[in-house]
Amino acid sequence: MPAIITNKFRIHNAEQFSESFSEASANIYYLAIGRPQPYGTLTRPDGRTDYEGTDTTPITPGDSIVNEFNTFDDLLASKRITATNVSFVVPRRNWVTGTTYDIYRHDYGEYITGSTTTRVTANSGATTLYDSTFYVLSAANNVYKCLDNDGNTASTVEPTGTSTSVLTTGDGYKWKYLYSMSASQQANFISTDFMAVATNGTVSSAAVNGALDIVKIKTAGSAYSVTGGATTGTITAVPIRGDGSSGVCSVTLTSGAITAVTVTTAGTNYTYAYITNAGILAATNAGGAGSGAELDVAIPPKGGHGKNAVEELGGFFVMMNTSFEGTESASSGDISAANDFRKIALLRDPLSAGSAATATTLRSTYAVKINTSPTPGTFVVDEEINQATTGAVGKVVEWDATNKILYYLQTRHNDAGVDSNGNKTAFSGTNVVTGQTSSATGTPDASTQTVNSVSFVSGYSTPELDHDSGDVLYVENRTPIQRATDQTENVKLIVEF
Repeated sequence: MPAIITNKFRIHNAEQFSESFSEASANIYYLAIGRPQPYGTLTRPDGRTDYEGTDTTPITPGDSIVNEFNTFDDLLASKRITATNVSFVVPRRNWVTGTTYDIYRHDYGEYITGSTTTRVTANSGATTLYDSTFYVLSAANNVYKCLDNDGNTASTVEPTGTSTSVLTTGDGYKWKYLYSMSASQQANFISTDFMAVATNGTVSSAAVNGALDIVKIKTAGSAYSVTGGATTGTITAVPIRGDGSSGVCSVTLTSGAITAVTVTTAGTNYTYAYITNAGILAATNAGGAGSGAELDVAIPPKGGHGKNAVEELGGFFVMMNTSFEGTESASSGDISAANDFRKIALLRDPLSAGSAATATTLRSTYAVKINTSPTPGTFVVDEEINQATTGAVGKVVEWDATNKILYYLQTRHNDAGVDSNGNKTAFSGTNVVTGQTSSATGTPDASTQTVNSVSFVSGYSTPELDHDSGDVLYVENRTPIQRATDQTENVKLIVEF
């Protein structure tokens, strides 16, 4: 059965997702970074291997249960995404002189004029409105919708101004101003490929449901005339028929052919509209002859142009903008700057200490406080550490020599979190920890204390983010990104529905 899931459904899903950040029973979202250890072929305790590509060419993550568990294994930290970090976005289309822009049409993709094979297409070849290039971002960060492109000619005059009326530029284009990007939107929700979309209240209030602005000439016809028989002139007061009211236009003739149609009264509440040949010939100053014209009346979106810019421009994209600023010292310094990361993940409703996570940042590594006596050695990042007495093994994330804190992960692979038998054993007690590359040693401090915002119980601290809690909604494997205390990584995650 022929069927379609409409773009409105996509927009609905985007709206639901966006609302989930702020509604009464809101979901909690975190953007997480992880994977400090290099990609490669990893050995399993059962003798088989897991291939994850290389640092130059990591593999695409699998959409599997095991990938979700793996994601938690090597997380470093996460930062909460709040409603202020979220915006609807649409593909960015900068106005560029010499470009022929598509026009807004309500009927792209439909079969009309008796055709059973040819759909209405944009000048660009697009068969849907949202695939067409019918809007632009100006240098002044204003967004305009193209209503008329002067017969598919190049745009050479950039639209300007914020009038709620249709703007006509010197190149014959007609534009509708929709909104301006705020300073905050420019700072947070614009990228090379996407830009924020929002509804301007003034424009929305001025919009008129079903008001008509544009009539396109599909076929010019012939032998039309005005009263007296002249074939060049203007026929006025031509009624626009349909389910709305009061629409009127004027028809300009050149040598008997219709060369322009101007809406003189926009009317209201049209969802379909026609200009019939009989209506042209019956106009007060029509000559009473002529035939063959086909005129397409452009129907605005529900509510009128500018009523809902998000819906009008196809806002089924949502951008989440998050920055990791050094160690996030203002938020307990939870994010290590001593290592690199290769993975980004979007988490929904994770837990912290068994309850819903709410903190701005969450550390995802284990930690052990090392005694100052005997003097510990200098552990190095990514090396294997073990505790010969307990059999525990792990991978170093960071050695904080100042506070004598050793941060580490325990993953499911040999020498990274499990022993050769496949057993994962927690580091515990005052048993010496040894670095297998540096040969550094350290004796855990058995006291319970808080050091550098890390809470230790009997010398050990578990991840603030409960592993395997919540849902992993998105995973991205990347080439390594080295962190630094004076560096900020800005992540713009865009979800298309």
